[in-house]
Formats: sequence, C-alpha cells, structure tokens
Amino acid sequence: MEEKFKLNDNIDVFVNENHRFGTDAVLLAHFAAPFPNMTVCDLCTGCGIIPLYFCKSKPPKRIYGVELQTEAAELFRKGIKENGLEDRVFSLNADLTDLKKLGSLIPMNTLDMVTVNPPYYKENSGKEKLSPAQRIARHETACSLKQVIEAADFLLKYGGTLKMCHLPERLGEIFYLMTVCNIQPKKLTLVYNREGEKPWLALVSGKKGGKIGLEVAEPFIMRDEKGEYTDGLKKVYE
Repeated sequence: MEEKFKLNDNIDVFVNENHRFGTDAVLLAHFAAPFPNMTVCDLCTGCGIIPLYFCKSKPPKRIYGVELQTEAAELFRKGIKENGLEDRVFSLNADLTDLKKLGSLIPMNTLDMVTVNPPYYKENSGKEKLSPAQRIARHETACSLKQVIEAADFLLKYGGTLKMCHLPERLGEIFYLMTVCNIQPKKLTLVYNREGEKPWLALVSGKKGGKIGLEVAEPFIMRDEKGEYTDGLKKVYE
C-alpha cells in the first residue's frame, strides 16, 4: 500500500511496503548539507528521501537520484511531481554499475557532491525474511560497496565530495576503497542510539583529490538518559 509521508510543510515523500526510508537516510541528508549552487546526485536513492530532504529549504540547483528498481524510481518521480520540483530534481531509473549508461545520463567528473545510503550487508548474509525488492535495497545483490564508490568517483569532479552512511564495522573497507578511488576520507561522525552504547551508524565525508587528514567529529547521540530524542535529532527532523 502506498503512503505519503510529510517531511515538513513543504515536502512530501511517497513510500510503500518495499520502498521506505529510515533514520539513517535522514541523518545522511542532514549531514550532507549541500549548498544552493551545487549539482548533486544521490545513488541508491530508493523513494528519493535524500534528494527531497535537500529541498526542504535552500535546495541545490540540480539534483539527480539514481535508482535501479523501477517501482522505487516511480515513487520518487511521484514525489517530485507532488512537490513541484520537476525543474530541479530528476529521478533516473538506472544501474549505477553500468558506468557507460550512467555517463549518458550524468556527464562524468561534473558533480559537486554524491550522496549514498548503499546496501549494508554482503550478498549472502542475514537470515531475515525479505521480499526481492527489500533484499536488493539491503544486501549487495545488485551492487557492491566497491561499485558504489567507483560510481561516485566516476561522477564527482576534482574537489567534489562523497557523503555516505554505513555500518561502523565496515569503515576499514570504506576508507580503503575511497582511497583507491582518490577520494580522501575527511570527516567521520559516529551515531549512537544512547550514550555509552556501541555506535550503530557511521557518517563519512570524503573529498576527491583531497589531502590526507581525517576529522573525527563529536558523537551524535539520538536519545538522552530518559529515552527522549535529543535536541540534535529533533533538529534533523525539523
């Protein structure tokens, strides 16, 4: 069943049972914070939550969202039309692993920023019952972490930034693959549900052609000792 979710008074997002979004995507969108003069692309965009979040206020001048699954790309397209963003936001139903096709839709080495909330799990990991669409979104069945970062490198101009979220336990792999693609890790924020617990999410920023030097930001805590949302998390959802 299709539903409409309000991000704020200005922006609606369409979702269904197979194609939804979580707190991780919202945190990444807030973390990315592109400037209005930028041209950006969100890979593995799903229902388009990250591009649409960017349009809450002072959006980038041009935003692409690349999604392999047609049903999700259509939900994104519906959100674009509902919010009157056809002149600024573009839903591309495409395979990010096909760089030749991707380059026919978005010229290579031209983007200021690429964001991505990619599949977190290896292809054959996990025992949860998922629909085929959910499995593609959560497991590396259609694209690997390596292919995601290679696609970002393909699209980014020199000096452009990659912003992504992933599991903390895969940070070593992420940093290695970014460096191989000449994207230097520049900032890391770890997200905790509560202070004292293990982090459940890593927000990473890298710069194409950047110099060596990683800033580890203050931890992002989602809930206080009473279990209430922190001011930081409330701001993300404003």
